[in-house]
Amino acid sequence: VLIDAELYVSSGINAEYGGVTSSDIPDDTMIPLPNVNLLDDDGSQKLLTVLEAETVPMSIDFLKEKCCCDNETVLQNSLQKLSYQSLITLKTSPKINVVSIETKKINSLLGRFDKKRKRRKLNTALTAESAEFLLNKPSAIQSESKKLGEEIQALLNHKSAREKTIIENLKSNKTAQVREFCEWVTRQECKRGNVKFGSCKKLHFRKLIHSHTDTSLGDCSFLNTCFHMDTCKYVHYAIDEDDQRVHMRRQHREAMNTRAKNSAAMLVSDSKSLSMAATTITPPQWIQCDIRKLDKDVIGKFTVIMADPPWDIHMELPYGTMTDDEMRNLGVEKVQDDGFIFLWVTGRAVELGRELLAIWGYDRVDDIIWVKTNQLQRLIRTGRTGHWINHGKEHCLVGVKGNPKNFNRGLDCDLIVSEVRDTSHKPDEIYGMIERLSPGTRKLELFGREHNTQNNWLTLGNQLDGVH
Repeated sequence: VLIDAELYVSSGINAEYGGVTSSDIPDDTMIPLPNVNLLDDDGSQKLLTVLEAETVPMSIDFLKEKCCCDNETVLQNSLQKLSYQSLITLKTSPKINVVSIETKKINSLLGRFDKKRKRRKLNTALTAESAEFLLNKPSAIQSESKKLGEEIQALLNHKSAREKTIIENLKSNKTAQVREFCEWVTRQECKRGNVKFGSCKKLHFRKLIHSHTDTSLGDCSFLNTCFHMDTCKYVHYAIDEDDQRVHMRRQHREAMNTRAKNSAAMLVSDSKSLSMAATTITPPQWIQCDIRKLDKDVIGKFTVIMADPPWDIHMELPYGTMTDDEMRNLGVEKVQDDGFIFLWVTGRAVELGRELLAIWGYDRVDDIIWVKTNQLQRLIRTGRTGHWINHGKEHCLVGVKGNPKNFNRGLDCDLIVSEVRDTSHKPDEIYGMIERLSPGTRKLELFGREHNTQNNWLTLGNQLDGVH
């Protein structure tokens, strides 16, 4: 065939090629002819394609043009070979012309070309993949080092029995868990888009449509924190009352079941070996005062301090602010020898807050980030703070002083995702984080308000109600 290396001629063909005639060849014999120059695989395939597509007769000049072949001798040799294979019939006088074509045989030969090309591509691809696989395969030393590193990482991440016990004891009860909001927002949307609506136990919202509401405007950017809700034309939301009633009944049942189990079991655990052992819950305490003028020696020492100062951030705020020098001279260092401080900062107060930690004797060890969400639990993009970019988060600097003892590491992460409420109302999750860090210890909150009063905390601020 055309793609083989040598040319064979069958006896009985009335032709002369390369100095050998059919009379010199015994009957029924195949002999190789002398080596001749032929078209390469691509040229041969192109020639066969032209022969199949065009109509006979075809002159040598016509084939040279169609096949883009400049060497007439090579083309003639290839045509002679096809003629010996009984694929075409040639007329050699005065010039070579193709007068007939065996279309089926040429189609078969073209199919062999395609198969050979595919095999060549496949072999090339396999060779390349094999080489790349070998280059990327790690050596024995690398594999052993990786395995050793994974074992060390697994040991470091494996919690000890003591850590597991602490986590289990500090875990919230089922009745205290936060209930998740449905991603479909309203019950109507949930029913249309959720195929399992009947089993949806999440909280839903209902739209508040008033006479002045224009539903074509869409949702209000501030939702339940909008200052002009009575006149705002945008859509606002409230929690669906039906969901609230169902949730309260479920909570009551769970609380009754928990009490029954606790009464029947009467389990007593030896918690003296734990860092949160022998914790005593004291009711909330607060003092209405001007912290700048308060004698700090009267209130004693605390293990944890949290402060949300009225920073002067050069913006109009609904409360009074303090100057930077007043903050520097606040005397926070007098109420703590060993422990932690959590300092809320925003805007330009970030740099000032770090400076104050150093002045008060603390080493900054961490930052907690509060990512703010709106009433529908979506990220806030139109916050009311920020000179250049709308702020959708706040930072809480964490400082350590002295050598605090009996605290728990690694129980919480440094990220809080929580809903925005009133101005300067920080997320309640921060109290749980601090209690798990240092359970049962004395804690002090500076610049607190009514909603900040918590068990085990003394709250100081000028917006509190008297002394308790």
